[in-house]
Amino acid sequence: MSEQELPGQARFWQWSVAGPFILVALIWGSTWLVIKDQVGSVPPSWSVTWRFIVAAIGMAVLAFVRRESLRIDRAGLRIAALVGLTQFAMNFQFVYRAEQHLTSGIVAVLFALLLVPNALLAWVWLKQPVTRGFAVGSAIAGAGIALLLLHEYRMAPPEGKVIVGIALTTAALFSASTANVLQSSNGARRQPMIPLLTWAMVMGATLDGLFAWAIEGPPQFDTRPGYILGVLYLGLIGSVVTFPLYFRLLQRLGAGRGAYNGVLVPVIAMVLSTLFEGYRWSLLAAAGSALAMVGLVLALKARKPSR
Repeated sequence: MSEQELPGQARFWQWSVAGPFILVALIWGSTWLVIKDQVGSVPPSWSVTWRFIVAAIGMAVLAFVRRESLRIDRAGLRIAALVGLTQFAMNFQFVYRAEQHLTSGIVAVLFALLLVPNALLAWVWLKQPVTRGFAVGSAIAGAGIALLLLHEYRMAPPEGKVIVGIALTTAALFSASTANVLQSSNGARRQPMIPLLTWAMVMGATLDGLFAWAIEGPPQFDTRPGYILGVLYLGLIGSVVTFPLYFRLLQRLGAGRGAYNGVLVPVIAMVLSTLFEGYRWSLLAAAGSALAMVGLVLALKARKPSR
């Protein structure tokens, strides 16, 4: 972020913004499918725990390679604790459970609405304005996602729990949004990014482990190669590579526009869900997907969208 660039004022089409934006979308678009495999043989709580133990170690190694001290002040530790709780514990505990009831692509599409609570919370806490164009685009996207969810409900087996999956995803959305706005605050901007994320992941992994032990019992792990590679991919590529890039985008673009990678992530996730999960399309699902993407693009193009 240049000295002249105010928080939330970065131009989206600068390569230093667009490059990380696209990379994060491509990686996160694939993680939804990998998560689906993680909630089969191992309880979701333990899968989340292993992911962030790996991520915390990876982030600490990154700090060492960059010769950054892991020391942060008390204010930084408080922010790290809150981000660890909301992002790396609550958010992912909800997400992993949601994928037990919904296809990975649908959860990803629901998460595209992250920009809405991001913008609303940023308006309430950070006094960042929400424009009419942003609100209209978000409403159109919401209507499209409602059609997708209607299709999902109709296609679910009698024993399916689509409503439970939607509720869990909504809880995850607000947890992640709280963490996003925290990362966009002035207090977070004053902290060194990598050390802050390292401590947030350490605290998040600790909370995940305590929660998992309390509700699932002693640690559980799957030794098959696919599960191990999935944990490594989600922990290192899906977390260590992406979260520093994403939170830097939040600081440069603001919490509202920072969530716009949701335009690309569900497209990638739905393609993968179709190829590997046998997602069945219908006219309703296709119309909902198109409407959701159009709404998100309109919100993105809104003049001075929620910063």
